[in-house]
Amino acid sequence: MIEIPSAAVVAEALAKRCRFFSIGSNDLIQYSLAADRTNNKVAHLYEPTHPAIIRLIKMTVDAAHAHNIWVGVCGEIAGDPVLVPLLLGLGVDELSTAPPGVAQVKYMIRRLKLSEARDLATAVLQCESPGEIHARCEAMARQAAPSLFEENGRGTKS
Repeated sequence: MIEIPSAAVVAEALAKRCRFFSIGSNDLIQYSLAADRTNNKVAHLYEPTHPAIIRLIKMTVDAAHAHNIWVGVCGEIAGDPVLVPLLLGLGVDELSTAPPGVAQVKYMIRRLKLSEARDLATAVLQCESPGEIHARCEAMARQAAPSLFEENGRGTKS
């Protein structure tokens, strides 16, 4: 499990000793940003699209793939259709989400072009603000699967 920043930073060394990585995104975000999402006083600091988080995920994926192991992501970001294009573009091999989110994630994946997701990831790695990253991700998600964002009962409003 890659759940703390130090594990992501030494992912290269860990990859030599593991058969796979699973990025625990909720904890990785919380510990990286010192922001407990359940604490109302600091929950506003919990930013899944913070540039540091995106770079930690990319570092982990690159280290894993350099050693021929796969990387999964679990936690809330893995079930967020808006972030699926970015995670795939970063090279994540598997997404683990709660059962209610599986259909939307699969729907999103089937409508994406991997080359476009990779282009998104490349662009996002140059971004400096969580808002800009989220906006880019949302634009791609809405373009790929607009019905997920309709308020007609089939999708979810985002």
